[in-house]
Amino acid sequence: MASARDVSSVLPLGASAFHILLSLADGEKHGYNISREVEDATEGNIRLMPGALYRYLKQMVTDGWIVETMASDGEGGRRRYYRLTPWGRRIAEAEAIRLEQLVRMARRCKLLPVRGASV
Repeated sequence: MASARDVSSVLPLGASAFHILLSLADGEKHGYNISREVEDATEGNIRLMPGALYRYLKQMVTDGWIVETMASDGEGGRRRYYRLTPWGRRIAEAEAIRLEQLVRMARRCKLLPVRGASV
């Protein structure tokens, strides 16, 4: 695992990985909820099929970005839930800041409209 002080060693994140972390930023979720939230947030542009989603989640658990917990699904079964670790939150925050800086640069270069300006 990378040092908690060296967030830059894991940046930039791929879009799918960042969206998974964003989905978990407001609390613990199970895989299906993560997948649906990512698809909804990206208007269907990112669809995480189960195989890909669980590969990402397994790697993020291994790297210490998220933790997995088990909970009853209310029907006698158990379901895996995932939540951000402090390290995973730092990574997501650092990526959000990096992207925000890129958007500011794009505005300065007139690739995006300046906020509040009429088009």
